[in-house]
Amino acid sequence: MIGRNIYEIRMKKGFTLSELAERAGISKSYLSNIERNLNQNPSIQVIRKIAQVLDVDLKILIKTGPNDEEQQLPDKEWIDLANEFKKSGIEKNQIQEFKQLIEFIKWQNQNMDTKK
Repeated sequence: MIGRNIYEIRMKKGFTLSELAERAGISKSYLSNIERNLNQNPSIQVIRKIAQVLDVDLKILIKTGPNDEEQQLPDKEWIDLANEFKKSGIEKNQIQEFKQLIEFIKWQNQNMDTKK
């Protein structure tokens, strides 16, 4: 079931097999074998690398039930936004700057509400 979970999350997050394999530092054929359940017992280190790239908790990948997995995944709108950032060349470490901007806008909106 680990392979199926990886496949479904990878597809929802918009990663190709090659992209996930490269980012996780494993071969494409090895990842393919895991997803197709030809390798049903990958090492915890490999699963941890995949979970890190997919930005999900390790438990989500090894979970056998679908309910918890669906609750952990972000909405399609958030995934689309992240993909748009990626397409425009924004790196993951640059997102912190956007978080600061959002916090400033929130603060500004709160101050404007109290002035009314």
